Amino acid sequence: MYDLVIKSKNVVHGNGVVDAFVLIKDGIIADVATELPDAGNYPFVDVGNKILMAGVIDPHVHINEPGRTDWEGFETATKAAIAGGLTTLVDMPLNSSPVTTTVKAFEEKLLAANRNLHTNVGFWAGIIPGNEGKIEGLIEKGVLGFKAFLTHSGIDDFPNTTEDDLRKAMPIIAKYDLPLLVHCELTTAQTETSDPRSYRSYLASRPKKWEDDAIALMIHLCEEYNCRTHIVHLSSSNSIEQIIEAKEKGLRLTVETGQHYLYFAAEEIKDGQTQFKCAPPIREKENNELLWQALKEGVIDFVATDHSPAPPPMKQLATGNFMKAWGGIASLQFALPVLWTAGKKRSVTINGIAKWLSEKPAILVGKQTTKGKIAKGFDADLVVWDPEQKFVVTEEMIQHKHKVTPYRNEELYGVVEQTYLSGKKVYDNGQFVVLNQGKIVTR
Repeated sequence: MYDLVIKSKNVVHGNGVVDAFVLIKDGIIADVATELPDAGNYPFVDVGNKILMAGVIDPHVHINEPGRTDWEGFETATKAAIAGGLTTLVDMPLNSSPVTTTVKAFEEKLLAANRNLHTNVGFWAGIIPGNEGKIEGLIEKGVLGFKAFLTHSGIDDFPNTTEDDLRKAMPIIAKYDLPLLVHCELTTAQTETSDPRSYRSYLASRPKKWEDDAIALMIHLCEEYNCRTHIVHLSSSNSIEQIIEAKEKGLRLTVETGQHYLYFAAEEIKDGQTQFKCAPPIREKENNELLWQALKEGVIDFVATDHSPAPPPMKQLATGNFMKAWGGIASLQFALPVLWTAGKKRSVTINGIAKWLSEKPAILVGKQTTKGKIAKGFDADLVVWDPEQKFVVTEEMIQHKHKVTPYRNEELYGVVEQTYLSGKKVYDNGQFVVLNQGKIVTR
């Protein structure tokens, strides 16, 4: 007897999209069948020709709790997640207070998360100067890996690491076969700008070379320590060649880019539109088309939002000052439709979307045997979505705490209709069916 059977003409399964029944028992996919199993008194849902896909996994989210819940928080971030078909998030170690760089701080984070999780959430811990002695304790507590910055993080209590700091940390992380995620910008003195409202000036102030030099360093350290190394939010197409060479050598290197680098281009961003500010910056169209090519070819492994909201005054919308505005794009809820909308123009397949949003992120977080695919034995974390239906992003539909996002008023393809956690429907056509179903994901 099954707890639920979901039928779709378009189930993303294996390397294709098939007409199938997904059979669910005890929160797990019991089987994927081409024929209806023997008659039984089990709940049955037929979603017609809508896409049935493994839930989206976003391993790059700033939830900012405890300590900065006026920025976001577990309540709003995880509600936005299930409204967007995201069934697992991994929270970054900074922007909360305290930052997650000690066991005590991680315990505080877990206490905060236990109150109201509407989707599954795992955690990265942070590497900062001098905390290499905390790494093993954090691993024992269940963190999924570690994050470091090579430039100022924007948060003073999460300082950037040097090469020496990484040389102390990477052998320990490698010993436990966990990933080290790195914000790759090796900054030099920023150029002064006469017009802080100019997007062109902001773009010029964070050149590709910063990224390229940092990625070169991380490739070198990855090879030296055989440590799983993950480059977050790649924006410089100039680094694609060195990434290809590293992967051809068999280095344990993975790479993500962000939806905003694939959807927007610098040429479209007007002066003063600080809702577009992020670091590294959104670059020119020609650069971003090369990112698309690298994604399609598997050089870039997947796409993650880097959802990094802040209270509206911090975005300097009134002044339009790019140099003072908080750098971060709020986008969590729209991860799937944004990527699909941009991908449709470039002949991307549904299987490509599933690979970049579900299957490959599951590998980074070490859950590739239980999450990220519709297959026997996997968690029944699922999303039902309509690839042909369009909608306009309005303030009213946004579930993030703050409504400042460059996607506002954009027309997107791909309406998320239903989200399931462990086989239980939690979101249905704009309605939250049941809340507080999320679990903490540990190593």
